[in-house]
Amino acid sequence: MTIQAAPAGEPAQPERAELIAQAHQRSASYGLRPYESPDFCPVLQSELKTRIERSQSLFTYALPVMETLYDQIVNTQSMVILTDADGLILHSLGDDDFLARADKVALRAGADWSESSRGTNAIGTALAENRATLVHGADHFLEANQFLTCSCMTILDPYGKTVGALDVTGDQRGFHKHTMALVRMSAQMIENQLFGNAFRDMVCIRFHSRAEFLGTLVEGIVSFTPGGRFLSANRSGQFQLGLSNGALQAHTFSSLFGLSMSQLFDAVRAAPAALVQLQLPSGVKVSARVESKTSRSAMPGVDAARQDAREAIVAPQRPRADPSAPAGLDDLDTGDTQIRAVIGKLRKVIGKDIPVMVLGETGTGKELMARAIHADSPRRAGPFIAVNCASIPENLIESELFGYEEGAFTGARKKGGIGKMLLANGGTLFLDEIGDMPLHLQGRLLRALQERAVQPLGSSKVIHIDVSLVCATNRNLREMVAGGQFREDLYYRLNGLVVRLPALRERSDLDVVAGKLLRQEQAAGAPPRIKGSVMGMFREYHWPGNIRQLGNLLRTARLMAEGEAEITEDHLPDDFLDDLRERQARAAAPSAPALASVPPGVQPTRLAEVEVQAIVATVRAHHGNISAAAKALGISRNTVYRKMEEARGLPYQPG
Repeated sequence: MTIQAAPAGEPAQPERAELIAQAHQRSASYGLRPYESPDFCPVLQSELKTRIERSQSLFTYALPVMETLYDQIVNTQSMVILTDADGLILHSLGDDDFLARADKVALRAGADWSESSRGTNAIGTALAENRATLVHGADHFLEANQFLTCSCMTILDPYGKTVGALDVTGDQRGFHKHTMALVRMSAQMIENQLFGNAFRDMVCIRFHSRAEFLGTLVEGIVSFTPGGRFLSANRSGQFQLGLSNGALQAHTFSSLFGLSMSQLFDAVRAAPAALVQLQLPSGVKVSARVESKTSRSAMPGVDAARQDAREAIVAPQRPRADPSAPAGLDDLDTGDTQIRAVIGKLRKVIGKDIPVMVLGETGTGKELMARAIHADSPRRAGPFIAVNCASIPENLIESELFGYEEGAFTGARKKGGIGKMLLANGGTLFLDEIGDMPLHLQGRLLRALQERAVQPLGSSKVIHIDVSLVCATNRNLREMVAGGQFREDLYYRLNGLVVRLPALRERSDLDVVAGKLLRQEQAAGAPPRIKGSVMGMFREYHWPGNIRQLGNLLRTARLMAEGEAEITEDHLPDDFLDDLRERQARAAAPSAPALASVPPGVQPTRLAEVEVQAIVATVRAHHGNISAAAKALGISRNTVYRKMEEARGLPYQPG
């Protein structure tokens, strides 16, 4: 079979052609034939559940990253896929219409996409080669898969072992040269979070030659025991040190940085903002932050000598997994009076053991606010542990939150697992989307909060904890309580100080927020300017996805404007422009006269209301299928979603 040239925007490198050729040879050796239909039988649900439990940490940390990645490719005939190390699909997100097409070739949870099962494909070939892989169109060995374009990156555990793969698959006609970069960054984000979780009890040093890169994906992370023995380094850490993990095993902190651990601790104590200067073996000087567990009670069963060594580190822990997370509340004060009022309220209760509930639409920055609360609290030296109650499968959230003993359930790891509540001991526990917590677990959470203790699954041991609690939701908990979907006693236990974050369209600091997001995305140098006319478009837009949507749009626009001085209309995504034009057209249309013969409050009286109710009726006629309704109406899915939100405020909806 002839190997197809790389698609437009992807250089046709001999190395890539050779990789695909070798993958085809392997595929043939497995007994596969290009014209044959692949085996479409997924594993049983019980087996899929077991495989997810085996990859529990990967699954937990990957899901929110997958959601962020999908936000950047939504409406592009694409899907995001997570697999385990064997190529079994654990989870996927995608556009409804494309998911239906993907299902025809078994691109769904429980399906095996290893090379031996599906031939040359980005997932199987990336795992076989242990490298980032693009497989486009006719590169696929099986003809049935040649309508696809796939970009995949393997995910390594903190010790360099492949534990899974992250993939973006779409219609090959919609190939985009930036997709692989997004996949690489997302996989690296998952790896860094796995790394931070694995070594949270040890000494972690985050470093880079430029201090402003600390907290970004390009920072190096290296972990040592309190005595200075090397444990592991992330990909960027290995690159900056110029040594592989295997070669680094022969080193200690002293041999790499020329200091003893006690000298490091002294330097941390004396350093402003806990930022120290170190020198790599190459002679390059780097800025570094030092992190370590500081709470004895957070680590039951650890011998006193090791614990005392940990407590010698006095630098505030900086456990921000999100590279855009602020240092404190001041960083969130960008001039909007509503945000400033929220910050003022929070300052009055920080450190006083009062739970905080952050309300707001999706994407308004609730987690950033929670991280800022932690950073300004007396617990800043302790861990910040975030749990998204909506992203963890219901069958795993109990073990994820409370922990488990060895053998507590099928696939449980040896030595068990430490729950998030225990990991948050001495710090802050952030329960995001608390309204999505299963009802049967709400009672157990209430008991743990009241008794300040947790009991891991399968254990008779009760472990006392001390955590500060911040919760967030975009749902109306009072309505859920009235409907029996949320426990009233838990609601009042969580309902200390309630603050609401305004939607982006309600804020007066849009230009400041946009500039800040651009600076966070720019790895080096000054970011491109935003053209005045583009900023005017931003002010007109309604931002249903709020700050998250603005950040994703600017990320794409910055990539499209690479090498140019400013972001113009030409760099903006088509769906954003289409949505804005639709909104402008509706605003310019004259309102329909009132229906005098119809009692007010019963029938819609404005053209806009007629339009909204027509959309609602169409969605109902298609049984809630947004994609089908959008096609029937000839409008985008985003427009349908937005109109459905507007419909909630109408006095009447046709039934």
